[in-house]
Amino acid sequence: MSFHADINAVVALIAGILILLQPKLLNYVVAIYLIIIGITGLTGFTGFR
Repeated sequence: MSFHADINAVVALIAGILILLQPKLLNYVVAIYLIIIGITGLTGFTGFR
């Protein structure tokens, strides 16, 4: 059985769960997500394959 998930979907799911558990984490989760997306955009990294 093969499982393929888009990295953005996985990150969004984890971020959503963390925000539900600890609403104060919202600022940190958004900041980390934006930093990761920015770094991957600048380096041309498109995903794990």
